[in-house]
Amino acid sequence: MAEELKKVDVVIVGTGWAGGITAAELTKKGYKVVALERGKEQSRNDFIGAKDELKYSIRYDMMQDLSKDTVTARGSMEETAKPVRNNNYARFGNDTGGASVHWNGVSLRWLPYDFEIHSQTVEKYGAKKIPENCTIQDWGITYDELEPYYDKFEKTAGVSGEENPVGPPRSDKYPNPPLKTTPSIELFKKASTNLGYHPYRLPAANMSETYTNPDGETINACMYCAFCEEYGCDFGAKGDPIVTVLETARKTGNFEIRNESTVTEVIHDGTKAIGLKYIDNITGIEYIQPADIVVLAGFVFTNNKLLLKSKIGKPYNPETQEGVIGKNFTGHFSNISTYIGARGFFNNEKWNLSMGTGALGAKVDDYAGDNVDHTDLDFLHGYEIRYYHLGQRPIDNNHVPEGTPAWGKEYKEKNLFYHNRSLIIRAKTAFLPNRYTYLDLDPTYKDEFGDPLIRATVHYEEQDIKRAQHGVETCKEIMTEMGADIIDLVDVPDDVKFDSKFYTNHFLGGAIMGEDPATSAVNNYSQMWDMDNLFVLGGSSFPHNSNHDPTETIGAFAYRASEGMIEYLGGEGGLLVEAKQTSKA
Repeated sequence: MAEELKKVDVVIVGTGWAGGITAAELTKKGYKVVALERGKEQSRNDFIGAKDELKYSIRYDMMQDLSKDTVTARGSMEETAKPVRNNNYARFGNDTGGASVHWNGVSLRWLPYDFEIHSQTVEKYGAKKIPENCTIQDWGITYDELEPYYDKFEKTAGVSGEENPVGPPRSDKYPNPPLKTTPSIELFKKASTNLGYHPYRLPAANMSETYTNPDGETINACMYCAFCEEYGCDFGAKGDPIVTVLETARKTGNFEIRNESTVTEVIHDGTKAIGLKYIDNITGIEYIQPADIVVLAGFVFTNNKLLLKSKIGKPYNPETQEGVIGKNFTGHFSNISTYIGARGFFNNEKWNLSMGTGALGAKVDDYAGDNVDHTDLDFLHGYEIRYYHLGQRPIDNNHVPEGTPAWGKEYKEKNLFYHNRSLIIRAKTAFLPNRYTYLDLDPTYKDEFGDPLIRATVHYEEQDIKRAQHGVETCKEIMTEMGADIIDLVDVPDDVKFDSKFYTNHFLGGAIMGEDPATSAVNNYSQMWDMDNLFVLGGSSFPHNSNHDPTETIGAFAYRASEGMIEYLGGEGGLLVEAKQTSKA
């Protein structure tokens, strides 16, 4: 029998950006907030001197233990899903701050097209342009409505950047100037400009200078040490929840994080959420934490698993296309959306590639979203071309041209020669939802507590393959203009399939946002249509995946949701946005 605790105003699953922002905003208003975090406690002091590549990049110390809880994956409904047990394929964050602590810091706004993708596509190209199985939909909000929240997130995280020459309008400049440039970044920019593209510096939550945010939290200037992705920041120079919103919430005296707490169920009466049931990982004791508002701010798989297990909302059925929970699962899948592009080897040029930081680089957005006319293209949405100067850590970087033996004298000679003579540019592509790509509960595999694992079924449509192939060709074009002597392509074959080796950090969907309860789980305040005191935050509310990274959009919606929660608690409750239709899923 679970022990019921004293009621609080708000209880949150997760302490990443979504949960941290919610905690900061609600506690500043005087509300009592408890956050339940599955992982251990950690602070910025834990990362001082933590440049241990074996510990963090090989053994994945900051990642979720996939032997206890993971996801199963398959490439079609006919296949049996297999559990993902290797962190090289699934780098899910863990511990205080979640994946937001070991992120690179790339901070990008999504495009106006993203939020009205269905209506803008139909208006410009006609309904027949949308493939038969494609399930894109509008979000029930516009970019202009979300823009103030983007601005607020950028100022909280201290984003360093320069304005995108082909990007959406901004109400204010970035709070910090862009990071330093390097000769290889300038080479990429020059080649892109020569080809008629419009390169600009990557916006980064790595500080170009010491910065104090509007909440009074100071983030230090970046040292360009090259240990960002998979690492907590040695210098406290990366905008993350630990140094910003979680610290802000703690200072109010209204906030508590309970680490080593695995949430297993949302307790509800069918119309209202009552609280969260969780297990103390150390003692095994089960508790119920009641609250006036329940917030699911975990990772995509956590949020969907809790909704499905708790029987909140109607599960999505790909055969009938009825139901909403689990619908429109998308992501930046490694073999089609992220790790594709062109690697160039240069015989007569050499760079210092050892220094760097998580979001140091430049990109081209000429093919992003609907920035080009898609009338004669065989796909919707688009891709960006990105060059990173991350800093080459010694274990992870030993690239040689294709055809080089994997060992022996020739391998050693080319490995040494090309160590600082190899550059890669990548095409990061959108992935649009389709009826056969979704999440549900696995009928076979269970987690350490005996609950079903979440199952990801992902079917690649022809347009997803064509979009990715087009992006690789543009990478090749730019790399050729950069003057590479050898170019190896990380290409996308026509028969590429999704499987259990699907590394990415960017998973989205399953509890998607929209105007109609028949086709969406939450409104544009991230509030469940079926349960008005239950809010579902993070990437799980995104109806599709853009070519841009999702973190800043997750942060913007967390600020909007927090504003809605404050209104809800201060008023009479109820839905903050009325449904466009009265139909129910």
